[in-house]
Amino acid sequence: MLVKKSKILVLAPHTDDGEFGCGGTIAKFIQEGHDVYYAAFSACQQSVLPEFPSDILITEVKEATKILGIKPQNLILFDYDVRTFGYRRQEILDDLIRLRAEIKPDLVFIPTITDVHQDHHTIAEEGMRAFKFNSILSYELPWNNFSFTTSSFVHLDEDYIKIKVNALQAYQSQAHRPYSDEDFIRSLARTRGVQIGSRYAEAFEIVRWIIS
Repeated sequence: MLVKKSKILVLAPHTDDGEFGCGGTIAKFIQEGHDVYYAAFSACQQSVLPEFPSDILITEVKEATKILGIKPQNLILFDYDVRTFGYRRQEILDDLIRLRAEIKPDLVFIPTITDVHQDHHTIAEEGMRAFKFNSILSYELPWNNFSFTTSSFVHLDEDYIKIKVNALQAYQSQAHRPYSDEDFIRSLARTRGVQIGSRYAEAFEIVRWIIS
């Protein structure tokens, strides 16, 4: 898919969104020699279950991204409160513009613009503004997507699915969520694979694709 060594930036509104949306693709691109950066905007401390430390997701995202193969220095964590992104658009856009200047990514992954979670939608909108001169793909989070156009696919084999599952299992504080189930993760990847005649795949919406 990418013919030269590229810089790839994944924008995750909350820790774990990037792993759910494109965890297999991240692992594949890293093993192919690309540099992947992961920016998470909230560790959701206000909504962590009471039996866990409030900052547990910071620990978990560090472990999960390590499993995917992301270098520790390529993990960028912001500290926005969950469900407040819409009130802090300019600050978020400023952060994104700084990331654009520092990383100079060739490809950016964002949530889909049809994502109904207010934080996800804000990152999608501001991500398009900040990176309008970059290639952009939107990843799917089916529990939040009223519609999603599968216009691009990344073929994945069993090894990449295992890495994705293992990374998501690092989020013990999120294990109660139905979409954290390994069967769901595999079934979605299997569905997307069937669409392209493959065993497994992840699907994306093309927002902007620039050929140089």
